[in-house]
Parts: sequence; C-alpha cells; structure tokens
Amino acid sequence: MLRKFGRIAFVIALASLLLVACATATAQVPTTAQVPTTAAPATDTSGPVAALPTNTQGAVPAAGTNWCSGTNIVFFPGGSAGGGFETVVYNGAVAAAKDTGATVQYLWSDWDPAKMITQFQQAMATKPDGIAIMGHPGDTAFDPLIDQAESQGIIVTSMNTQLPLAQAKYQSKGFGYAGAILYQAGYALGQEAVLRSGVKAGDKAFLWGLLSQAGRGERTKGVKDALEKAGLKVIYLEIDAKTNADASAGVPVFTGIMSANPDIKLMVTDHGNLTGTVQTFLQAAGKKPGDVYAAGFDISGNAITAIQSGWLQLVIDQQQYLQGYFGVLQICLTKHYAFGGLQIDTGAGFVSKDNIDVLAPLVKAQIR
Repeated sequence: MLRKFGRIAFVIALASLLLVACATATAQVPTTAQVPTTAAPATDTSGPVAALPTNTQGAVPAAGTNWCSGTNIVFFPGGSAGGGFETVVYNGAVAAAKDTGATVQYLWSDWDPAKMITQFQQAMATKPDGIAIMGHPGDTAFDPLIDQAESQGIIVTSMNTQLPLAQAKYQSKGFGYAGAILYQAGYALGQEAVLRSGVKAGDKAFLWGLLSQAGRGERTKGVKDALEKAGLKVIYLEIDAKTNADASAGVPVFTGIMSANPDIKLMVTDHGNLTGTVQTFLQAAGKKPGDVYAAGFDISGNAITAIQSGWLQLVIDQQQYLQGYFGVLQICLTKHYAFGGLQIDTGAGFVSKDNIDVLAPLVKAQIR
C-alpha cells in the first residue's frame, strides 16, 4: 500500500516542480482544510549567487526508472524508530527512495538536538551525496557544520524545522525546506483552539512545548502568543529530555501539573508523540473525555483513536509524509538536474471529529 501511495506522491512531486518553474511563489501542498496563516517573511537573497552544481548527470527521467540510483543519502527521520510522527516521515522517505532508486541510510535521533549535531558529523565523514536533516538545533549550532559539508560537495536540505540562514546561503545549491512554517502553524492552532473550545479571558491553559529550542521553539511561541492574546493564563512547561524521547515518561509530570491546577480548561501539546498520548495523560490525571479541551501537533494512529473517543478535540496536521518524500527528492533533483532548493509548506489544516473518518484509514496506514 505504501508503494502505491509513494507513486502517487511522486506524481505530486513532479506536478509541484512544474508549478515552481512557472511561478516564484512558495510551493504549497493542496489540502482539504487550509490553515489560515499570513505569508512567511521573504528571504533576503541579495548578494552573489553561489554557482550551481557541476556534477549533474543524465537526461530527463522516464517514469518508473531508477533515475537517482547510485546517489547515497543520509536521512534524519527525527525521533525514535516506531514513533508515531517520525515513522510517517520515514515512510515518505522510503517511498521516495523506491521511486527514484536512491540509496538511503536512516539515522534516528530521539528528537535530541545535540545528538543530531553528532550524527551529522558522523554522516559527513562517510562522504554521502546528500544529507536531509531536521533543523531542530538551529542555525547557530548547525551552520558551521553545514558550511563544511557544502565545501565538500555534500548537498544538504532540511525538513520540519527551518534553518533560514543556511537556506538563504545555499539555496542555489539545493538547500530547501519541506515542512510547516512553524510560528504561523503554532499561532493558528492556538487561535483555533481558543475559538472552538469557548474558553474566556482569565481561564487557565496548559502549554507543553519546546520554547528553549532555537528554530523549533518558534511553533511553541506561536501557540503561546495566540493564547495570551486571547487573555488566557498560560501555564507553560518545557518538555524534558526523557519525555521528548518517550512521551510516556511525561505521565507523572502531567499529573503533577493537573493536580496543582485542577481548573485548567485547555491544553496544547506541541509534540506529535505527546499529542498521541493525550488520552493516557488525562486518564492518569483522573479526567474524563471532554473535561479538558485538548489540542496539539500532529496526527498519528493514537491521536486518531483519542479524537474518536473524545479525549482529543483538535490536531493541526503538517503532512509529515511529504517532508520525508521531498527530503529525498530534493537531493536527487539537485544532484542530477541542478535544481535549487524548494521551499514547500506542508502545513495542511485542522483535524477533528468533523473530518476524522476521511483521514483515519490513511493515518492507520502511516501515510497521513
């Protein structure tokens, strides 16, 4: 089934490329429920443009051929093997590898920015053709290493979390981005959760996020700004390292928060695996379905179950399958055909009980 949908995604990818060739606007993935966001700030591309790659190969690929065979890619799915969110990212990358013939090695990082940096150094030492990274460590930590990789002719592209400085510097060499525009997505979720939940100014909201992470923290900041603008009293907690790697480790943390603040009316989890564990969190805290309006990122099999059973009310979907697919495809297109970096906003829309039946089969297949 994944292979079937991988072929469909390949057609989507090629269609997107044609659109990019015809317009300068940021590529936008078609969705059924579009997130209302403002345009992302324009990237400053003034100054000298870096030379295009000179190691391009072949002619225009024929459908069904392994046109990217012989290309070695190191790919960062993000978290742990088997995790709800990162498995979908991985599945997208696997489909792209099958469709293009690229050889892909996968490195799991437990969502640990420090581990991502170490793994990038290790990956660079193997001299692959390209590395598709999660941008969680941020520009300050990542950019010196990206400079080294680029100087060695290694194509680098990012997913899920933007590295705007690196992208501006190396876009002509294939540094693109596939993922949601984080602050906008966070703000949209916070705003929509306030609207749908019916909370009032002065009510308490619990936000569990990653403000401390450069780049990645922009999404949490967007949620926080939206909740505070609505006049809510925001109780914020940083996701600790153990919970970041294994959501179940956060159960005692959550029960402590709810015990100290039994009047919390709204909660937002800015982490796909935590959102998928909302039912467990609330049950451990002695709550019933609907006692607390729960919203978060991102869709997973557990999140689907939680929505259907009334524990989770709202999820914003960033179509992470496409992040994986385009991460591999970007490197292949740059390596073989000198395509510059594409910026693809995979942010989709909101998922709730109103549209869950349409998406549930695809989520269970770990495609959405």
